[in-house]
Parts: sequence; structure tokens; C-alpha cells
Amino acid sequence: MRAVGALIGAILLTLAALPAGADPVRDGTAAFSRGDYQRAAKKMRRPAHLGSPVAQTYLGFLYQTGRGVPQHRLGAATWYQRAAEQGNPVAQYNLSLLYDKGQGVPQNYVLAHKWMNLAASRSRGSEREYYTRMREAIESKMSIGQLDSAQWLAHQWEATHR
Repeated sequence: MRAVGALIGAILLTLAALPAGADPVRDGTAAFSRGDYQRAAKKMRRPAHLGSPVAQTYLGFLYQTGRGVPQHRLGAATWYQRAAEQGNPVAQYNLSLLYDKGQGVPQNYVLAHKWMNLAASRSRGSEREYYTRMREAIESKMSIGQLDSAQWLAHQWEATHR
């Protein structure tokens, strides 16, 4: 439950940073914060397909939790992956959790660590501290070789996304 609360808090912080005129995303986030998840999903679909990482992250969360849409963890992973590749730390965090638990994707601690490491490096304050603790929890399940691979993958991702 704490993870869901942290996610909702991070999403709402993302909402505050949206520029004026981002109508479909702003309408979708407003519907989401009111608990109107069906409307949020409807409003987020087009911007998500057009590449908005915020809309993609919201849709990922809606599919992961089955709010406003049928629960579909593979769909959640797909939307999180698209947003994570664009550097969205909330999507990177959530994609990491899916890999850690093997939900919608094969369980893979190396990829879980990679994405959590990137989420921590792109976050600030309490979110960064929380993501760092989550990364350490994933590390506790890994061999030294797996940890080396995960760190290399995160470094390579950073090098190609500057």
C-alpha cells in the first residue's frame, strides 16, 4: 500500500508541473485525482499514443491496478516502458517493481535494479530516498555479477539518453 501511496503522490507532483494548455493530460490528471478513473483513461489514451510520458505513466498505473480499465499487467509494463525510456522516474520506479515481482514481465532483478537505479538518480528529496531504499532491497536478492550487470545497463542507458 505504501508503494501505491508513493506512486499517487509522485503522479500528483507531476500534475503540478504540467504546463498550461496541456488539456487532455491536465483533464485526465484532474479526473484521476477525483477518482474518475474511466475518464482519466479515456483522456490519457491519445496523449499516451502521441508519446506523452506523463500520460503513459498514468495509463500504466491504471492498467496495473485495474482502475477505470481491466487490469492488465503486460499493458501496464508496456506503458511504463515507453515512459521509462523517456526518462520518467515514476515510470522507471513502477517498471522496476513489475520486474522485481515478475508481474506482466518475467521476473528479472537485473532490469529491476537498472530501472530503480535510474529512478533514484532522476528524483529528489523523499522520492529519491525511497527509491534508493527500494534499490537496496532489490540488491539484497542479487549476486555480485547481477549487480555489476545492472549498474552497467543503467550507465549505458544514461550515456545514450543525455
